[in-house]
Amino acid sequence: MSLKARITEDMKNAMRSGEKDRLGLIRMLQAGIKQREVDERIQLDDAQVLSVIDKMIKQRKDSVEQFRAGGREDLVAKESAEIAWLNEYLPAQLSDAELDALIKDAIAATGAASMKDMGKVMGILKPKAQGRTDMGVLSARIKAALGG
Repeated sequence: MSLKARITEDMKNAMRSGEKDRLGLIRMLQAGIKQREVDERIQLDDAQVLSVIDKMIKQRKDSVEQFRAGGREDLVAKESAEIAWLNEYLPAQLSDAELDALIKDAIAATGAASMKDMGKVMGILKPKAQGRTDMGVLSARIKAALGG
């Protein structure tokens, strides 16, 4: 079952069970997917759907920070719940050891020796790690491995 089909099934289940908050989130996710499909005139595959989900999670994490700073714990709880629901669609996260091994392999494959080669390393790792780790964390680890 594709990720889009799974999201549609989850929407139907949320409707049946009366979960209004979850239903709203799933509809927003579907709207984001549809928007990207219309803008780019393509059908999104699972990897592209994951990038839409990643973007939504990042937006919610930013919102959580802003709401915490503003003392709005009620909204922090709502956004945190949405992050948890969105995380259900992501594949299993990479462990630190797996991430380090991927970085080491990518550096060896590209022959990267300095920060100038970081783009090459990211180019190899991004498709492998998309949706399985935070890209900011990945970037920081690559910098550390390249001595930046």
